[in-house]
Amino acid sequence: MEIYLDKRAVKQIRVSASDAVEEGDTDTLREDILEAFNDDQIEEIERRVDNGDFYDFLSEILDEWGGDDVDELFELLETHLAEAGIDVKYTSPDDEEGAPEEEEEEAEVDEPDEAEVDDVSLGDEEETEEEDL
Repeated sequence: MEIYLDKRAVKQIRVSASDAVEEGDTDTLREDILEAFNDDQIEEIERRVDNGDFYDFLSEILDEWGGDDVDELFELLETHLAEAGIDVKYTSPDDEEGAPEEEEEEAEVDEPDEAEVDDVSLGDEEETEEEDL
């Protein structure tokens, strides 16, 4: 199963995590992460996690989190959800811009364009050879 978090939700979690780093309080962060997921997603997560409670699931992640690196929090969230069979994506399926993963894929698609340019230049060389004959 895949869960998509929109840019607004990711930004809110990042801001809240930064506040938690500064203040040392994770209660607001826990609530903000909880709000990033819709009811259907929460129900599905609760079906898949061992303790069956999303709030407790988040508490375990926050307890494991060092509290000083926002990216580490996202990695922990991704890892724990992956263990439950859930893949987290940071864009909506309809959003063509977004996650760096998708941009990297687009960059890979751009690479064959260079090959096409090489093919065109090969064609030019063939024409030059024909003119020499």
